[in-house]
Amino acid sequence: MQIPSDLEIARGARLEPLSNIAERMGIAPHLLEPYGESVMKIRLQAAEELADRPRARYVVVTAVTPTPLGEGKTTTTVGLGDGLNRTGRRTTLALRQPSMGPVFGIKGGAAGGGYSQVVPMETLNLHLTGDIHAVTAAHNLLAAMIDNHLYQGNELELDPHSITWRRVLDINDRALRNIVTGLGSRTDGVPRQTGFDITAASEVMALLSLATSTRDLRARLGRIIVGDNRSGKPVTAEQLGAAGSMAALLRDAIKPNLLQTLENTPVLVHTGPFGNIATGNSSVAADLVGLRGSDYLVTEAGFGADMGAERFFNIKCRVSGQAPDAAVLVATVRALKTHSGRFKVVAGRPLPEEMLAESPDDVRAGADNLRKQIENCRMHGVSPVVAINKFPTDHPSELEEIRAIAAEAGARSAVCTNVVDGGAGAEELANTVAEAAEEATDFALLYPEEASLREKVEAVARNVYGADGVEYSALAEKQLESCERNGLGNLPVCIAKTHLSISADPKLRGAPTGWTLPVREVRASAGAGFVYLICGTMNTMPGLSSKPAAFDIDVDDNGQITGLS
Repeated sequence: MQIPSDLEIARGARLEPLSNIAERMGIAPHLLEPYGESVMKIRLQAAEELADRPRARYVVVTAVTPTPLGEGKTTTTVGLGDGLNRTGRRTTLALRQPSMGPVFGIKGGAAGGGYSQVVPMETLNLHLTGDIHAVTAAHNLLAAMIDNHLYQGNELELDPHSITWRRVLDINDRALRNIVTGLGSRTDGVPRQTGFDITAASEVMALLSLATSTRDLRARLGRIIVGDNRSGKPVTAEQLGAAGSMAALLRDAIKPNLLQTLENTPVLVHTGPFGNIATGNSSVAADLVGLRGSDYLVTEAGFGADMGAERFFNIKCRVSGQAPDAAVLVATVRALKTHSGRFKVVAGRPLPEEMLAESPDDVRAGADNLRKQIENCRMHGVSPVVAINKFPTDHPSELEEIRAIAAEAGARSAVCTNVVDGGAGAEELANTVAEAAEEATDFALLYPEEASLREKVEAVARNVYGADGVEYSALAEKQLESCERNGLGNLPVCIAKTHLSISADPKLRGAPTGWTLPVREVRASAGAGFVYLICGTMNTMPGLSSKPAAFDIDVDDNGQITGLS
């Protein structure tokens, strides 16, 4: 069945006034700030004013380890929200804001797809209310004040070689990964090597996603560590005098954005931290509003359950104090076939022809990844539901094979056709998720706050990833000791590794065992409130492909955007 393009479908949407949608959530007009006709910001007081309302069921959407093409997690999240509403359960969604790097790169937008979309999709994918630009400005203000401090005499004795604070930009640009600043005359600054990351990788983005109030945001900004002084002590944004101005730039960005789906389900879109080196989750602030404005709040965590869901459980829920009632694991035939190790999937290229042939055996051969991700949800005391995202090339026998694998692992499952059928195609999933969410849960964090950083890393590596142990480089050993010595040992850990494998090696499929997690570097995200460990090579400034999506995006004579996907 051929359906119109995502942009054509989105343009045909019948939008409901957002004031009506906010009213159904219990949000009064004085708490809303309109941004045009199709987006509103919600003031943070909304969570306090809604505090007496019953708490919603809290559902996190995660996935098996994805192929480079992605498995339709956002689309499934949107379809589930519409499906829950269609079955009489008032539902709100909470999603990350798309980065414009992928929008103009190879991935395209992140509004969902087909008849399960957040609208208006052009607004969502391009700027929205400017929150990402505010993060960019705040981050780069600190970078400018670091270099100015060096130029003005360096009173804090900041060691230039220890500075970890780079600059950011919300566009893919490989030429900016490594640069030298301060070239030119003496008045042009102190020369030093640095570089750019994409804005989604900024610690400012991560801390904005975890801030619970303006006061909390201001305090987190002050705790940012930019490097060490000559004595090895951390130098912070507060000491540099930058935190207050950064907070001023983020004054509006901390407020969640309200949009809607094609079927008028409310959607809170807020923050977009990188899925590899940060939490990969939307904001705590949005969730605290959504949990009191509906019967169900459905949120999405980046990449597989070993990545975004683990951080949702052990970082985001630790900050918010909220416990999930169910998890949804998105699985596809193509993902499990890829985990069989028999096929190679490349971003931007069609699936191999032989991969499209009917073969339940190939699906079964990749089942270990699904089983492990089910286990990763269960070890946190959360009941998983396998959402089988159906593609036109899938065969009924292959879908049934995934159902059988899920059943053998003791998990519920449902097949979704919401890309073609909208919320109606996710009603089975909605009923199944509701059944799981209404059961008593025993949510548990993976490790206690008082555990050492090494113990926390070991807990994630062994239990979630299936590693035999952890191996630290000499540099990582020193950095880990420094974090403990500087009072950061109580923080949770965020392990930066590939999203294409449960292991740290992107070439390993399924659920590999008998390997060791290699930690080559340790960094403190003291403002965000976690310590992150770099395992392998993490690219925090993507490049453009030979034919990026930017080639196809344009504006017609009437000012309408074309080619956005």
